[in-house]
Amino acid sequence: MVYNGILPLLKPKGMTSHDCVFRLRKLLKTKKIGHTGTLDPDVTGVLPICIGKATKVAEYMTDYPKEYVGVVTLGSSTTTEDSSGEVVEQRNVDMIPTIEQVKQVLQAFIGEVDQVPPMYSAVKVKGKKLYEYARAGIEVERPIRRVYIYDIQLVEEEIKRIDNTVSFSFRVKCSKGTYVRTLAVDIGKKLGYPAHMSYLQRIASGPFQLSDCFTFEQLEDMVEKNEVQNVLLPIEDAIKHFPTIVVDKVTEEKIRNGSVLPQFKSLDENRFSVYNEDGVCLAIYQPHPTKQGLIKPEKMLS
Repeated sequence: MVYNGILPLLKPKGMTSHDCVFRLRKLLKTKKIGHTGTLDPDVTGVLPICIGKATKVAEYMTDYPKEYVGVVTLGSSTTTEDSSGEVVEQRNVDMIPTIEQVKQVLQAFIGEVDQVPPMYSAVKVKGKKLYEYARAGIEVERPIRRVYIYDIQLVEEEIKRIDNTVSFSFRVKCSKGTYVRTLAVDIGKKLGYPAHMSYLQRIASGPFQLSDCFTFEQLEDMVEKNEVQNVLLPIEDAIKHFPTIVVDKVTEEKIRNGSVLPQFKSLDENRFSVYNEDGVCLAIYQPHPTKQGLIKPEKMLS
């Protein structure tokens, strides 16, 4: 069976994104599979997987805004900024913040935010991933990255006390590259306590929602019934965020041959998708880098 399309996978806890791809390659008996954005092993939720021809658009899917539900725990910080790391600082939460104080702090993060990536992350410094330095006990200067928080809200208007710590749930919509673990730590700092992310689930990645996702158990059952292709989403779903243009049969033939074309007057974009009259996405085009007024194919899809 040859599979083509996008699989919204419900990533389970304890697996890396690469683990998920490896398991799917064995399950579907195909090598042409790729994920669209790393999720930490402790994180569950939406992980869009590109299969077959859909791997051509995987690079465009990493730019999606993401949405998460997480729990911040005040009172202790860890090496990994989540619950899997070793505790590095601990302080009893004597003064429990009010709901209003937490809301004010969360609102302060909306907009552009500078983050220092955690040492246990895949960000590269001098050719090595930060977690490689961390495991070797080497501290290095980490690059500051600028991300964007579109919205952040309390999920429940409740702050729970457990022993000498307190925790609360929140929902955040953010740009790609945002470390929600680091966001949790920074929220704690603004509230005056060491903190870490004690739970995190990705509930959306671009147009793909948690309700769209399938578990490995469901997929195993569908493989036995030969139903997997029926649930794979079309490539076009991955690039809905691009402006589109429909071309006639003559232009379609030129596009299928990878031709450089005059700029479409109705579009002035850095990247857009081109469809034929039958609704098939033929290619993704972009302005020609050296020839003004012309466009060239960036990716052929059909």
